[in-house]
Amino acid sequence: MKLSVIIVSYNVKNFLENCLYSVRKAAFGIDADIFVVDNNSADGSADMVEEKFAGVTLIRNTANLGFSKANNQALPYAKGEYILFLNPDTLVGETTFRECIDFMDRHPDAGAMGVRMNDGKGKFLPESKRSIPTPMVAFYKIGGLASMFPRSEIFGRYYLGHLDKDKTHEIEVLTGAFFFARKEALDRTGWFDEDFFMYGEDIDLSIRLLKNNYRLWYYPGTSITHYKGESTRKSSINYVLVFYRAMIIYSRKHFDPGGTFMLLLLLYIAIWFRAGLSISGRVIRRSILPTLDAGIICAGYLLIPSKWEAQLSLTGGVYPEESRLVLIPALILVWVVSIYLTGGYRNPPDISAALRGLFYGSVAILLVYAMLNTDWYVKIATILPLAVLTALIASLARMLLLYLKIPGSR
Repeated sequence: MKLSVIIVSYNVKNFLENCLYSVRKAAFGIDADIFVVDNNSADGSADMVEEKFAGVTLIRNTANLGFSKANNQALPYAKGEYILFLNPDTLVGETTFRECIDFMDRHPDAGAMGVRMNDGKGKFLPESKRSIPTPMVAFYKIGGLASMFPRSEIFGRYYLGHLDKDKTHEIEVLTGAFFFARKEALDRTGWFDEDFFMYGEDIDLSIRLLKNNYRLWYYPGTSITHYKGESTRKSSINYVLVFYRAMIIYSRKHFDPGGTFMLLLLLYIAIWFRAGLSISGRVIRRSILPTLDAGIICAGYLLIPSKWEAQLSLTGGVYPEESRLVLIPALILVWVVSIYLTGGYRNPPDISAALRGLFYGSVAILLVYAMLNTDWYVKIATILPLAVLTALIASLARMLLLYLKIPGSR
């Protein structure tokens, strides 16, 4: 058998289906087998594979075992001379497999190869070609110098920005999104290191192939589409922790602590600083709408027209002075929690869910008021106009955020 394609999938049903259609078309006429290892997806991915792709070998896991272990699960059954590790959020061209097989046949000393990757808009993805992230290379990347000087042979070395993306190059690191390897080289070198749950395992395997005197190639003669970020939620806190944990595992495994202690120290500081920024950014983005609603409620309460309060006083109703210290936080807490529970803070914002939350919160507040020894006119005149005002302004604010595409609102 010439080729075995291994795809590890987790909750990307639609992308996986499209990927498999492209794989099946690219494999037409090639002696190949296809494996899907499903890491306990909750979106029906495994059932879809069984129903629509009868020729695909499906391995169902009862837990998310991660990328490395799941790929290794399929390798004992793969009979191909070449193994392609492929992300489910990719589309391969009709001739991609043939061109890769031809390239590897013509380069018997090649352990693995990668191709040009474009995002969903056709833009070149720099991770198509990478170098070994030594302490300084990794530091330049994490510290942002690689982004500032992408074509520099020194600062931009992580993505080999000084190499022409339209020419074939011998490189040092391939990406796990499309890792076309010689099975003999994998068996000799060893498979994915299962200490890496996700991320870093492709760098580790690339380095081990190089140490076993195999060459790695970047070949732009064919390309794939990689909908980067769809197979994993890169803005999630879990992603940040898993990614940077993988970097630390890699650092400990491949760097010499005795000779590069200070560089490793700087790298770890940069890693955790960047992780802290990522997590803080995530928290800030998730706080935009609740903070906005709290501000609207507070402003609305404080800006209730003085004539309205004067009208209340004619009926004997009054606003207690302490209400601003007690009532405002209480109203904010009840309404914000109610909006959260009805899904009003989902991404993108759901205006109808937010309105439901305001309604249920208002009902809850009025029920609590009913049990207090307070004039009902004061209760209704305070809560209902404020709820209506908040609903109006919050809805307009959400529409504005969506229109302006503010981060955290989509």
